[in-house]
Amino acid sequence: MFFRGKKHPLSSKFAYDPSTMSPAIRASICTGEQTAGFISRESGSFTAVMLITSPEDRKRFCREFGVADDQIKIIY
Repeated sequence: MFFRGKKHPLSSKFAYDPSTMSPAIRASICTGEQTAGFISRESGSFTAVMLITSPEDRKRFCREFGVADDQIKIIY
């Protein structure tokens, strides 16, 4: 009844275009919650991709989308 499938990479679910988007992490000042995603360079809108709960999640985000850790902008 309940099946656990393979974990699919995030990059297959979301199309990241480096020419129109830049990687970013939106962090809450109050709670410290962090959400990784991309900012549209045209409209400035943020699209969330995954929740960051540990340094391993941040490394996974970088690895799956092919971005360097120093390219990520942090938004408060």
